[in-house]
Amino acid sequence: MVTTFASFETLAPGQRIEGPVFAVSRETIRAFCDASLDYNPLHLDDDYMQGSFGKTSFGGIIMHGMNNFGLMTRMLTDWAYAANAVHRRLETRWLAPVKPGDTITLQARALDKFIKKERLFVIHDNVFLNQHGDVICSGRGWTIRPQWRARQ
Repeated sequence: MVTTFASFETLAPGQRIEGPVFAVSRETIRAFCDASLDYNPLHLDDDYMQGSFGKTSFGGIIMHGMNNFGLMTRMLTDWAYAANAVHRRLETRWLAPVKPGDTITLQARALDKFIKKERLFVIHDNVFLNQHGDVICSGRGWTIRPQWRARQ
């Protein structure tokens, strides 16, 4: 469930946005392969993934990083759209692989808001947590409400 706020005027730093919970399976990974046309063996081939990649060994297939990115974008867009705003920018850093059987939860926390050129900006931290509470992806985003004017 996405938490929304009553208005940009009442938004305060620290307010949280809760995104959907996503259960990762071989089927959801394959669906993203089909949608993105990205059939990299990282996402499909268990035998290939038993090897190591330099100092990294995943021990099995992993979800696309861009699937994480898309889920975060969905959460921010759903949240912003309800407030007549748009998700403008998202930076992420993947910290751990996501594998079949994982359940991930998306969250964001408002850090700041400011007005520039009659636009109201909200800056937020974003994180993905797995079922163990580990941060698997983090980043920062910007949301903007265009043509906003403070009430006189």
